[in-house]
This record gives sequence, structure tokens and C-alpha cells, in this order.
Amino acid sequence: MNDSKFGESVGDYVLEVLGENHRQPVIDIFNYFIRTSYAAFPGRELGYELFDRFLEMSHGYPRVAVKGIAGEVVGFAFLRPYHFTDSFQRTAEITYFILPEHTRQGLGTVILDRFTRQGREIGIDTILAPVSSRNLGSLRFHQKNGFRECGRFLKVGRKWGEDFDVVWLQKHL
Repeated sequence: MNDSKFGESVGDYVLEVLGENHRQPVIDIFNYFIRTSYAAFPGRELGYELFDRFLEMSHGYPRVAVKGIAGEVVGFAFLRPYHFTDSFQRTAEITYFILPEHTRQGLGTVILDRFTRQGREIGIDTILAPVSSRNLGSLRFHQKNGFRECGRFLKVGRKWGEDFDVVWLQKHL
């Protein structure tokens, strides 16, 4: 695989470094998950300025946009600091969203492997993933890929009138 700035091919997909040119499709994807699932925590859609926050949070960390065969953005992912203090600099939090018609293609695993490798290069030895208890597919994916549940905040979220837990999953690299 190729880590160049021009992208890394993954079957019919290309991973590119996440940048300004991905603003609209990334926020559209995030809003899709807000509207349709518990994968994104917010209860209402957010504006394109959220993308600035994504770039700010992930500055200096691995981040990618996933493009399909026609060049359309079908997903995105990034690592970010778990906490702002230096005591936690070896720990990162992961975020990824891939449109449902593009899942089960190995993209999540490829991204996780890439972020694991790149994370090690910048001193990361632990990745955390906060997942809604109602997002069973994500929970299964993380457990299949070596994450273990390390904590659970009970009934801290409410979306569509339903409570959900936030499950914290941890992977030591």
C-alpha cells in the first residue's frame, strides 16, 4: 500500500489525506448518520463549519477521506487526542463514518490498520473508541478488530426519545 499524499488504493476505493476539499461531502456523510442512526451522537444536523473542528481536532494525527470508484467521498476517518494534557499524549480517540452501501468491503479494517501503524509512528500506543450502545455493528466491528470494552456510561445519551449508553472500547497497539 502507498501512503503518498496522492492516496492509497483499497480495491475500488482510494484513501486520501482529509483536507479542505472534502468539507461538504464529509459533513453531508456525518449528517446522514445523524439523521439515520445512533452512530453519530448529535440529534440534529450540523453546519459545514463543523469541518473546521474536525480538522482542528485531528491536526497532526492521521486522517483520511474515502473515495469510491467514481471519485465521490463515501467515508472519512481521523484520530485525535483523547485529552489535551501531555499525560495522555500516547492515547488517541478514533472516529470513522463510512456510508452503509460501502461497508463490509474491508475499508474499516484497512483504515484501522493504517491508523495503528501511523499512530505508533507518532507515539500512540492506545486507541479509544466511544460507541453508542445502540450501534451494534460498530461494537461488533471494534471487538472483531481487537478492541475490548473498558467502560460504559449508562444512559448518558438521548436521541429520538431513547436513552443510550456510551461504550468505551480500547485497543493497545
